[in-house]
Amino acid sequence: MEASEFIVIFSTCPSEQVAMDLALQLVEKKLAAGVSILPIVKSIYVWKGETRIDDEVQLMIKTQRDKFEAISAHINKVHPYELPEVVAVSLTCGLSPYLSWINKTVE
Repeated sequence: MEASEFIVIFSTCPSEQVAMDLALQLVEKKLAAGVSILPIVKSIYVWKGETRIDDEVQLMIKTQRDKFEAISAHINKVHPYELPEVVAVSLTCGLSPYLSWINKTVE
């Protein structure tokens, strides 16, 4: 098992409740092994030509690379944002037992 088979997906939510609901759905559907919910982050971005500054909650979704499309589709379907953030970073290395846990959990 190589670390490159795994990704962490980042997605922001407008509230802790939305983040909690989404995280539970992803774990219960076995799309993600685990989701960390980071408390209030300050997001500065341009949306529809306007610079915005918002408080958001950050999700860190741990999963297999081949689950990206399913997770992306699920987030896009249930997320309250018109255009939700769904970006992934590949793992280059990881603790072997932890990666095994991800593998066993999402299969």
